[in-house]
Amino acid sequence: MTTNANQEDRFLGVPHLGKDIGVAVVVIAALLLGWALREATLSRTTLYQDSETGFSLQFPTAWSVADSLQDVLLKVENPTTDSAYKTNLVVEVRELDPQNPPTLQEFVDRRVVQKSSLAGYHFISEQDDTVAGEKARQLVYAYVVQPIDQPRRIALPVVVVAREYIVVGKARVYYLTVAAPEEEFAVASARLDDILRTVNLSE
Repeated sequence: MTTNANQEDRFLGVPHLGKDIGVAVVVIAALLLGWALREATLSRTTLYQDSETGFSLQFPTAWSVADSLQDVLLKVENPTTDSAYKTNLVVEVRELDPQNPPTLQEFVDRRVVQKSSLAGYHFISEQDDTVAGEKARQLVYAYVVQPIDQPRRIALPVVVVAREYIVVGKARVYYLTVAAPEEEFAVASARLDDILRTVNLSE
């Protein structure tokens, strides 16, 4: 009876159970290593510092510097965004009039008017905050962009959500904006939180 039972066990593959467990352990270890490497890559940052103003921040190393038609200090984007419109961070800076500097609220009002010209613009919210120890106002709004169509690949309009900080320093006003496709906004917003913690105005 014992011999027959052992033969039946071998027929059912039980003797290979040890090998199967070993393979499973190797696969799990490989997956964990891949995940750890991915997280390490995503968490790496690159320091950006403007030589003229001294402004600095750290952005994800996986993001790349992008061209902009606007007068910006810095624009970087996430090339892996699953959309024709790429998640991006834009930093703008403007000198303050030392004789008659506008208030934070005036900057906010001007910005709202400026952004209202965007297609499908929709104001969502605003709230007070601080960045690098300076008073700031956070704005959240949405709009629609039409990415440039590529051959044999139609790019449909994309709903973009932006989260912007207006920061008034001693000599300059800064605009830090992250914009992302609607479905990517939560991740991009969390990334902006990390970036804001590294901002140094050096004023």
